[in-house]
Amino acid sequence: MTVWFNACWLFAIGKDGMSALSLKRTLAISSYQTAWAMLHRLRSVLVRPGRDRLTGLVEVDETYIGGQEAGLPGGRAQGKKVLTGIAVEILEPRGFGRCRMRPLADASAASLHTFVTDFVEPGAKVITDGWKGYSGLEKLGYIHLPRSQRAARVCGEDPGELLPGVHRVASLVKRWLLGTHQGAVDSAHLANYLNEFVFRFNRRRSRSRGMVFYRVLELAVAYEPVRYK
Repeated sequence: MTVWFNACWLFAIGKDGMSALSLKRTLAISSYQTAWAMLHRLRSVLVRPGRDRLTGLVEVDETYIGGQEAGLPGGRAQGKKVLTGIAVEILEPRGFGRCRMRPLADASAASLHTFVTDFVEPGAKVITDGWKGYSGLEKLGYIHLPRSQRAARVCGEDPGELLPGVHRVASLVKRWLLGTHQGAVDSAHLANYLNEFVFRFNRRRSRSRGMVFYRVLELAVAYEPVRYK
Protein backbone atom coordinates (compact mmCIF):
# COMPACT_ATOMS: atom_id res chain seq x y z
CA MET A 1 0.00 0.00 0.00
CA THR A 2 2.81 2.42 0.78
CA VAL A 3 4.30 1.75 -2.66
CA TRP A 4 0.93 2.43 -4.26
CA PHE A 5 0.42 5.69 -2.34
CA ASN A 6 3.93 6.77 -3.29
CA ALA A 7 3.24 5.94 -6.93
CA CYS A 8 -0.04 7.91 -6.86
CA TRP A 9 1.72 10.88 -5.28
CA LEU A 10 4.54 10.90 -7.82
CA PHE A 11 2.03 10.48 -10.64
CA ALA A 12 -0.02 13.44 -9.38
CA ILE A 13 2.65 15.99 -8.48
CA GLY A 14 4.78 15.72 -11.62
CA LYS A 15 3.92 18.55 -13.99
CA ASP A 16 4.66 16.34 -16.99
CA GLY A 17 3.79 13.03 -15.40
CA MET A 18 6.15 10.12 -14.99
CA SER A 19 7.41 7.35 -17.23
CA ALA A 20 7.43 3.72 -16.13
CA LEU A 21 11.23 3.71 -16.15
CA SER A 22 11.35 6.73 -13.83
CA LEU A 23 8.81 5.16 -11.46
CA LYS A 24 10.76 1.90 -11.43
CA ARG A 25 13.97 3.71 -10.49
CA THR A 26 12.43 6.10 -7.96
CA LEU A 27 10.55 3.44 -5.98
CA ALA A 28 13.11 0.68 -6.58
CA ILE A 29 10.52 -1.56 -8.22
CA SER A 30 12.22 -4.68 -9.54
CA SER A 31 10.15 -5.06 -12.71
CA TYR A 32 9.60 -2.47 -15.46
CA GLN A 33 6.39 -4.31 -16.36
CA THR A 34 5.08 -3.80 -12.83
CA ALA A 35 5.79 -0.06 -12.92
CA TRP A 36 4.21 0.23 -16.37
CA ALA A 37 1.08 -1.62 -15.22
CA MET A 38 0.75 0.58 -12.12
CA LEU A 39 0.81 3.75 -14.19
CA HIS A 40 -1.66 2.37 -16.71
CA ARG A 41 -4.06 1.44 -13.94
CA LEU A 42 -3.99 5.08 -12.86
CA ARG A 43 -4.37 6.40 -16.41
CA SER A 44 -7.38 4.16 -17.00
CA VAL A 45 -9.44 5.85 -14.24
CA LEU A 46 -8.79 9.54 -14.95
CA VAL A 47 -12.10 10.18 -16.70
CA ARG A 48 -14.84 11.03 -14.22
CA PRO A 49 -18.12 9.30 -15.18
CA GLY A 50 -20.68 11.87 -16.26
CA ARG A 51 -18.18 14.73 -16.48
CA ASP A 52 -19.42 18.02 -17.91
CA ARG A 53 -19.15 18.69 -21.61
CA LEU A 54 -17.36 21.74 -23.02
CA THR A 55 -19.40 24.92 -23.35
CA GLY A 56 -19.23 28.40 -24.87
CA LEU A 57 -16.86 28.85 -27.79
CA VAL A 58 -15.16 25.57 -28.72
CA GLU A 59 -12.59 24.78 -31.41
CA VAL A 60 -12.64 21.26 -32.86
CA ASP A 61 -10.09 19.67 -35.18
CA GLU A 62 -8.11 16.45 -35.72
CA THR A 63 -4.43 15.61 -35.84
CA TYR A 64 -2.28 12.54 -36.36
CA ILE A 65 -0.42 11.63 -33.20
CA GLY A 66 3.13 10.62 -34.03
CA GLY A 67 4.00 13.14 -36.74
CA GLN A 68 4.39 12.79 -40.50
CA GLU A 69 4.71 9.43 -42.25
CA ALA A 70 6.81 9.01 -45.36
CA GLY A 71 4.79 8.35 -48.50
CA LEU A 72 1.52 9.84 -47.28
CA PRO A 73 0.00 12.83 -49.09
CA GLY A 74 -0.86 14.53 -45.81
CA GLY A 75 -4.17 15.98 -44.68
CA ARG A 76 -6.50 13.23 -43.47
CA ALA A 77 -4.75 10.38 -45.31
CA GLN A 78 -4.77 6.99 -43.60
CA GLY A 79 -1.54 5.63 -42.14
CA LYS A 80 -0.05 3.94 -39.09
CA LYS A 81 -0.42 7.02 -36.93
CA VAL A 82 -3.62 7.52 -34.96
CA LEU A 83 -6.12 10.15 -36.02
CA THR A 84 -7.08 12.04 -32.86
CA GLY A 85 -9.93 14.46 -32.25
CA ILE A 86 -9.26 17.58 -30.18
CA ALA A 87 -11.78 20.02 -28.69
CA VAL A 88 -10.71 23.13 -26.76
CA GLU A 89 -12.71 25.84 -25.02
CA ILE A 90 -11.72 29.35 -26.13
CA LEU A 91 -11.91 32.00 -23.41
CA GLU A 92 -12.54 35.67 -24.06
CA PRO A 93 -10.72 37.98 -24.42
CA ARG A 94 -7.91 35.42 -24.57
CA GLY A 95 -6.78 32.07 -23.24
CA PHE A 96 -7.93 28.45 -23.29
CA GLY A 97 -10.26 26.57 -20.98
CA ARG A 98 -10.70 22.81 -20.78
CA CYS A 99 -9.90 20.33 -23.54
CA ARG A 100 -11.00 16.88 -24.61
CA MET A 101 -9.15 14.35 -26.79
CA ARG A 102 -9.93 10.90 -28.20
CA PRO A 103 -8.66 8.62 -30.99
CA LEU A 104 -10.95 8.56 -34.01
CA ALA A 105 -11.70 5.68 -36.37
CA ASP A 106 -11.62 8.06 -39.33
CA ALA A 107 -12.53 11.60 -40.36
CA SER A 108 -16.04 10.76 -41.52
CA ALA A 109 -19.09 12.72 -40.45
CA ALA A 110 -20.19 9.78 -38.28
CA SER A 111 -16.94 9.78 -36.28
CA LEU A 112 -16.66 13.57 -36.00
CA HIS A 113 -20.30 14.11 -35.07
CA THR A 114 -20.03 11.48 -32.33
CA PHE A 115 -16.88 13.13 -31.01
CA VAL A 116 -18.58 16.54 -30.88
CA THR A 117 -21.80 15.31 -29.27
CA ASP A 118 -19.88 13.32 -26.64
CA PHE A 119 -17.66 16.21 -25.58
CA VAL A 120 -19.43 19.49 -26.45
CA GLU A 121 -22.68 20.72 -24.91
CA PRO A 122 -25.45 21.48 -27.45
CA GLY A 123 -25.89 25.22 -27.91
CA ALA A 124 -22.13 25.84 -27.95
CA LYS A 125 -20.45 27.68 -30.81
CA VAL A 126 -18.25 25.14 -32.57
CA ILE A 127 -15.39 26.43 -34.72
CA THR A 128 -13.95 23.97 -37.28
CA ASP A 129 -12.11 24.06 -40.56
CA GLY A 130 -14.01 23.56 -43.80
CA TRP A 131 -13.82 19.76 -43.84
CA LYS A 132 -17.09 18.25 -45.09
CA GLY A 133 -17.17 15.81 -42.16
CA TYR A 134 -18.29 18.66 -39.91
CA SER A 135 -21.29 19.55 -42.08
CA GLY A 136 -24.58 19.05 -40.30
CA LEU A 137 -23.54 20.12 -36.79
CA GLU A 138 -26.33 22.72 -36.87
CA LYS A 139 -28.88 19.89 -36.98
CA LEU A 140 -27.37 18.50 -33.76
CA GLY A 141 -28.02 21.71 -31.86
CA TYR A 142 -24.71 23.52 -32.32
CA ILE A 143 -23.85 26.92 -33.78
CA HIS A 144 -21.34 25.88 -36.43
CA LEU A 145 -18.68 28.40 -37.44
CA PRO A 146 -16.54 26.81 -40.21
CA ARG A 147 -13.33 28.56 -41.22
CA SER A 148 -11.89 27.91 -44.66
CA GLN A 149 -8.15 27.35 -44.93
CA ARG A 150 -8.36 27.91 -48.68
CA ALA A 151 -10.00 31.30 -48.17
CA ALA A 152 -7.32 32.21 -45.63
CA ARG A 153 -4.57 31.44 -48.14
CA VAL A 154 -6.31 33.54 -50.79
CA CYS A 155 -6.40 36.46 -48.34
CA GLY A 156 -2.72 35.99 -47.52
CA GLU A 157 -3.45 34.78 -43.99
CA ASP A 158 -1.79 31.86 -42.19
CA PRO A 159 -4.19 28.86 -42.26
CA GLY A 160 -2.50 27.59 -39.11
CA GLU A 161 -3.87 30.56 -37.18
CA LEU A 162 -7.52 29.74 -37.91
CA LEU A 163 -7.71 27.25 -35.02
CA PRO A 164 -5.01 28.38 -32.56
CA GLY A 165 -6.47 26.52 -29.58
CA VAL A 166 -6.45 23.00 -31.03
CA HIS A 167 -3.10 23.58 -32.73
CA ARG A 168 -1.60 24.67 -29.43
CA VAL A 169 -2.97 21.61 -27.59
CA ALA A 170 -1.87 19.27 -30.41
CA SER A 171 1.65 20.68 -30.16
CA LEU A 172 1.69 20.27 -26.37
CA VAL A 173 0.49 16.67 -26.34
CA LYS A 174 3.00 15.61 -29.01
CA ARG A 175 5.81 17.33 -27.13
CA TRP A 176 4.66 15.66 -23.89
CA LEU A 177 4.61 12.19 -25.45
CA LEU A 178 8.09 12.71 -26.89
CA GLY A 179 9.51 14.28 -23.74
CA THR A 180 8.06 12.20 -20.92
CA HIS A 181 7.56 8.94 -22.80
CA GLN A 182 10.14 9.28 -25.60
CA GLY A 183 7.35 8.68 -28.11
CA ALA A 184 7.12 5.03 -27.05
CA VAL A 185 3.32 4.92 -26.98
CA ASP A 186 1.51 1.97 -28.48
CA SER A 187 -1.65 2.88 -30.39
CA ALA A 188 -3.61 0.37 -28.29
CA HIS A 189 -2.89 2.47 -25.17
CA LEU A 190 -3.00 5.94 -26.73
CA ALA A 191 -6.49 6.70 -25.37
CA ASN A 192 -5.24 6.32 -21.79
CA TYR A 193 -2.23 8.56 -22.45
CA LEU A 194 -4.57 11.17 -23.92
CA ASN A 195 -6.78 10.91 -20.83
CA GLU A 196 -3.74 11.61 -18.67
CA PHE A 197 -2.77 14.63 -20.76
CA VAL A 198 -6.32 16.02 -20.59
CA PHE A 199 -6.42 15.43 -16.82
CA ARG A 200 -3.19 17.40 -16.38
CA PHE A 201 -4.04 20.13 -18.89
CA ASN A 202 -7.41 20.83 -17.28
CA ARG A 203 -5.73 21.18 -13.87
CA ARG A 204 -2.72 23.18 -15.05
CA ARG A 205 -3.76 26.19 -12.97
CA SER A 206 -4.20 24.21 -9.77
CA ARG A 207 -1.98 25.58 -6.99
CA SER A 208 -2.36 22.50 -4.84
CA ARG A 209 -0.65 19.29 -5.91
CA GLY A 210 -2.28 17.72 -2.86
CA MET A 211 -5.72 18.31 -4.36
CA VAL A 212 -4.64 16.71 -7.63
CA PHE A 213 -3.38 13.72 -5.62
CA TYR A 214 -6.71 13.59 -3.80
CA ARG A 215 -8.58 13.66 -7.13
CA VAL A 216 -6.51 10.76 -8.50
CA LEU A 217 -7.31 8.67 -5.42
CA GLU A 218 -10.98 9.65 -5.53
CA LEU A 219 -11.27 8.53 -9.16
CA ALA A 220 -9.29 5.34 -8.51
CA VAL A 221 -11.54 4.07 -5.72
CA ALA A 222 -14.69 4.90 -7.71
CA TYR A 223 -13.79 2.42 -10.46
CA GLU A 224 -13.89 -1.34 -10.53
CA PRO A 225 -10.45 -3.00 -10.19
CA VAL A 226 -8.40 -2.78 -13.39
CA ARG A 227 -6.75 -6.07 -14.32
CA TYR A 228 -3.50 -6.34 -16.22
CA LYS A 229 -5.06 -8.35 -19.04
